[in-house]
Amino acid sequence: MRPIADHTRKAFAQVEEFVRKFYETAEKGDPGTESGMTNEKKKGDPVPAQGRDDMVSGVTNAIRDGAPGANAETAPVAVILDSGCGTGESTIHIARRFPGIPVIGIDKSCARLNKAGNPSQTAGEDVPANAFWIRAELLDFWRLALEHVKSGKWTIPYHAVYYPNPWPKQSEATRRFHMHPIFPTLLALGETIELRTNWEIYAREFAEAARIVYDEAAKGDSAPEQVRGDKEAGITDAAGMTIKCESFDPEKPETAFERKYKEARQKLWRVTVSHF
Repeated sequence: MRPIADHTRKAFAQVEEFVRKFYETAEKGDPGTESGMTNEKKKGDPVPAQGRDDMVSGVTNAIRDGAPGANAETAPVAVILDSGCGTGESTIHIARRFPGIPVIGIDKSCARLNKAGNPSQTAGEDVPANAFWIRAELLDFWRLALEHVKSGKWTIPYHAVYYPNPWPKQSEATRRFHMHPIFPTLLALGETIELRTNWEIYAREFAEAARIVYDEAAKGDSAPEQVRGDKEAGITDAAGMTIKCESFDPEKPETAFERKYKEARQKLWRVTVSHF
């Protein structure tokens, strides 16, 4: 319930502007669009945008399926979040996977974000036109994003939470996302949420916490107030929702942490929470 920091509101406004311009450019079929930037600097030169037919569409299912009254002016636009993106390498990989949707890399560290989009990350290719990095307080950014989801401005088809600080000490447990009051908000921000970690305990706790939130939401008025409030954002019950916790071996690491852990032969874990 703390007031949202002004610097995060300003950062969120920059993201809104990038999303707006990205879709305007895509709709017009302009030959180029600007690549992503942090508060301090732009990453890369203008990059040719693909034609609309070649892009993974950012329009909602309602528009695509021709639902009555659904149009690009009234329906939500798709936005993908890469929360705690660090040096931004994962944002580039995700942006290439979803070329028609803005991908927003968020981190609070200026030092880390200043490395985003460097040649070692792009392997000599241009920074994707749909990648954008912003410096912001993550928990405040999520609260602002949830307002956009609830108001019908945004839909978030994919939300990446790759290698968050595990806060491994028992005394630090409440700092973990899944034991923090922000957790129901996080679960409401993504049709698919993917957590990656090298710590099995963190992965299993995250999966179990997600199950508890959905089970409590299913109780309706008897659920905790915070969970009831987020039912409006899409958290209803366990029906139509899947939670999967598994070890995995990435063929091509997407973050510096992932590369380090893989080279050290540590087992990596991921949890996916999907709404249907």
